[in-house]
Amino acid sequence: MGKPRDFEKPMGVRDWPPEAVAQKRWIEKRVEARFQHWGYREVMTPTLEYFETVGGASAIQDHKLFKLLDRQGQTLVLRPDQTTPIARVVASVMKEVPLPLRLFYHANVFRAQEREAGRNAEFYQSGVELVGGDTPEEDAEVIALAVESLQACEISPIQLAMGHIGLLDGLLMERLEEAEAVADLKDCLGRRNMVEFRERVEALELNAGEKKELFSLLEIRGTREILGTLRDRAASRRTREAINHLEAIWEALEDWGVASEILLDLSLVGSLDYYTGVYFEGYGADGIYLLSGGRYDRLLERFGRSSPARGFALKTDRLVEAGGDKTREKMEHIALVYPRRLRRKAFRQAKKWREQGVAVSMHVKEAGSLPAEERQRLDRIVEIEGDDDD
Repeated sequence: MGKPRDFEKPMGVRDWPPEAVAQKRWIEKRVEARFQHWGYREVMTPTLEYFETVGGASAIQDHKLFKLLDRQGQTLVLRPDQTTPIARVVASVMKEVPLPLRLFYHANVFRAQEREAGRNAEFYQSGVELVGGDTPEEDAEVIALAVESLQACEISPIQLAMGHIGLLDGLLMERLEEAEAVADLKDCLGRRNMVEFRERVEALELNAGEKKELFSLLEIRGTREILGTLRDRAASRRTREAINHLEAIWEALEDWGVASEILLDLSLVGSLDYYTGVYFEGYGADGIYLLSGGRYDRLLERFGRSSPARGFALKTDRLVEAGGDKTREKMEHIALVYPRRLRRKAFRQAKKWREQGVAVSMHVKEAGSLPAEERQRLDRIVEIEGDDDD
């Protein structure tokens, strides 16, 4: 491999010019206000974590972790997600704080990518974690907040797809005897590889009717009505309990007024294997993938504090792409042009406008005219005139 050129960056990372940063900050401010209005408090975690704790507990595959050694020989990782570090915080720094806990964050996370994948190695997320409580209302709360967060970013149209890991597990286990076969099929769904799913089903020692039943799982999409159909097909108590829980979540979402934005999709499986119950993803126009979240009941056990939990993460980078010009800052921007002899007067005027919430950039008249590119970004150009400074 040759030496990188001075202007090159490592694969999978990006620069953020001012316009993109303004869009990113706008998104973060909008969703943060929404998080706070729902009673969530901000938490921050370090960029570096120990591999043996957070790295090992994370659902991110080992080959996607950025690892490094500290001077004591300990293996560290750049945080691959934010849910696992927050679980560590809840079980350590906040172990005496009673549940439920409502927490939110803004953070960058890191995942190593294959060169041909063309994906980001560093990306930004904003999200929430609701730790504690075991009711459908709490599961519905984070889903309703996810919808409102996209609305706060002026994303339209919005579509949330919602599945249930327990329900899918139950339906698969009713038809397959081997846990390995269930895991293989779920892995295909998690990778969105429906061709491989069909190939694996065809390879199973099942009759045509049983295979047809498994293929039909890919087609079960709709609203609350499909739960009744699933209940008629359910053969185990586990499956029926999952259906009842999902129906109770749907009823709460109807009361929140967001059920019209949600589609049930039984084939939906998260790529992170710590999800145990409801799982959901959010999309904008043209199907752009903007958020994911769900229920994870076993993660906190890894850190010694057992509790149900659920949350979601917004893909901030993709929200920037989806937002367009409407996410630009609305602050008025004035260029104040002044001759040096009126510098004090110009500075006083600039201070006055800034205190009123106006952005003011200064330009010395003797330095020449304003560049055309800068003029295009301005709302007004004001030239200071008059007598000399006092």
